[in-house]
Amino acid sequence: MDDAYDEGADAPLGPDGPSGRRPEPESAPPAPPGRPPLPRSGVAALSPRYQVGAAFALALVAVAACVHLGMVFLSVAPANTVTKQHGKAIEEWVYPEFEQNWKLFAPNPLQQNIAVQVRAAVLMQDGTTTTTGWNDLSAQDGRAIDGSLLPSHTVQNELRRAWDFFTTTHGTDNRPIGLRGSLSEQYLRRIVVMRMYAGDATSQKGTIERVQVRSSTTNVPPPDWSGEKVSDTPVYRVLPWWTVTADEANGGVR
Repeated sequence: MDDAYDEGADAPLGPDGPSGRRPEPESAPPAPPGRPPLPRSGVAALSPRYQVGAAFALALVAVAACVHLGMVFLSVAPANTVTKQHGKAIEEWVYPEFEQNWKLFAPNPLQQNIAVQVRAAVLMQDGTTTTTGWNDLSAQDGRAIDGSLLPSHTVQNELRRAWDFFTTTHGTDNRPIGLRGSLSEQYLRRIVVMRMYAGDATSQKGTIERVQVRSSTTNVPPPDWSGEKVSDTPVYRVLPWWTVTADEANGGVR
């Protein structure tokens, strides 16, 4: 019987191989001659002293950029504690070179509620003239929109856009500016007459002879945490009485 531990030329290598040792791993072939290392670029190519200077300069640029963005943000942000205490410094930094105007991107957000109201002088069937109370047409639109999944474009925008059209074509004295002033008056008048015939009980019983429009502007209350105080008293802009034309008075816009 052959000895299981007999060593020979064909004996396996390993811990049980010749001399009881694993064979030495073959040495890696010598590395072929390679290309020289790439030279360093950018800040890494500078000496340590200049690297410190470059890092310091980059830090200054980053700080200046952050300060500038903060100043610009504060100049267009609503009034707050920082702007109240350092408003002068912010203005000196921003104006006039870095002045911002949100109208470049979108209209400035409204901070007031503007309601359009109307009253009418109605000729009743017995020949007397009755003046109605003020009808808040904007409030009527608000109630129609509230809870509606798909409010109509007319309810949302018709009256609001008509009032905007009027204010942009009239001065503070309610006199028209330019050729579109009379058109805006006619457009607004026809809308309010139609709305009075549709929603005012007194107007439905007679014929509207004249209408008077006014706007009621109320400040939007600030949040409690701001500490800001604004007046909640409405400010009215009252327009003169407008005579309703014959076709409108006889139901042409009903």
